[in-house]
Amino acid sequence: MKRHTTTPRPGWQQTVEDQGLIYPLTRYPDDTLRPYWDESAYYVFSLPEVEALEEVVEELHAMCLAAAEHLVARDRLAQDLGITDPRLAGLIKESWRRRAELPSLYGRFDLRHDGTGPAKLLEYNADTPTSLVEAAGPQWFWMEERFPGADQWNSLHERLVEAWRRQAELLPPGSPLYFAHSAGDELGEDLMTVAYLRETADQAGLATESISMEDIGWDRLSGRFVDKKLRFLRSCFKLYPWEWLATDRFGPHVLDTLDNGGGTGSTLWIEPAWKMLLSNKALLAILWELYPGHPNLLPAYLDGPRDLAATTGWVAKPLLGREGAGVTVHDPGAPAAVREEPCCYQELAPLPDFDGNRTVLGAWVVEGEAAGLGIRESSGLITDEYARFLPHVIL
Repeated sequence: MKRHTTTPRPGWQQTVEDQGLIYPLTRYPDDTLRPYWDESAYYVFSLPEVEALEEVVEELHAMCLAAAEHLVARDRLAQDLGITDPRLAGLIKESWRRRAELPSLYGRFDLRHDGTGPAKLLEYNADTPTSLVEAAGPQWFWMEERFPGADQWNSLHERLVEAWRRQAELLPPGSPLYFAHSAGDELGEDLMTVAYLRETADQAGLATESISMEDIGWDRLSGRFVDKKLRFLRSCFKLYPWEWLATDRFGPHVLDTLDNGGGTGSTLWIEPAWKMLLSNKALLAILWELYPGHPNLLPAYLDGPRDLAATTGWVAKPLLGREGAGVTVHDPGAPAAVREEPCCYQELAPLPDFDGNRTVLGAWVVEGEAAGLGIRESSGLITDEYARFLPHVIL
């Protein structure tokens, strides 16, 4: 794993926008626009290195499923995940037990890796992962243009299409699959992620429709969710976190009509409710409890930083959150304070420094199989909304 600098292609911004990346720039607090898609540098991997990372990712996914089974079997959703609503917890457990009957598409592991030593799991984005568009399309086209004949850890598009094709029989017959994003997305990232996933479903032969979450209505007479034309939403892929879906104004209706694969409800949501077991940062502590000392895990706890305060330092992560929101970094020797909000306290493993850039690997899984890589860089230890996306190549 090495970082190389290069000269961006002429007209790169228009090129990636035409490929679906309509948010190639990020506005900073000083009101300047700087590249989010950054092809002034790229990363190089060897094939054996990528193959080893693929094995790590698939092993981590299997461990996460085992942790989910443990949480359900030991009834630890309230204690560890903060899911205190017994009705919601019951539906999550039912969803887990019926998971073979429920469509489930993709996820992204964030890994710390510098090319030496074992990769370390930072977190698993299993419910609403983004940065998919740039990983699946623009970086592949960049490689074909800049390194013709080379390869890339990237079978995302083909695997997504095939996943929809295989799971089509799990969808309710005779109605389209809706793809929903929030209209509150100002950058367009959620919009384009959902549009891209809809495109992969279209290529798999599914009938699809697009809708915003804000345009989903509730028909009181029939007791079902409907679109603006009052057509029933029988199935819907939503880029909208489950913790919002289950607790906002229409949350009770979601629970009332949840289709968990048994044909008893009216709306089948993708990702399914059991993904709440994996998208919660408490999963990191459960993994460490079940697999202590595993080479691809970092020590993590729910009751405080414990010995990390005196040894390595720690990172406090809210159990639910996106884009590094609420994450705090604590050096060794800092007071071992426990935050009021529920957090996971994970060993501080500073992101590797490549020429002053802090790098995190986003390893994608589709149907539980390793499917691709996206790389983000940040200036600090937390990968936040100002991170940059860089392409990679296997040489």
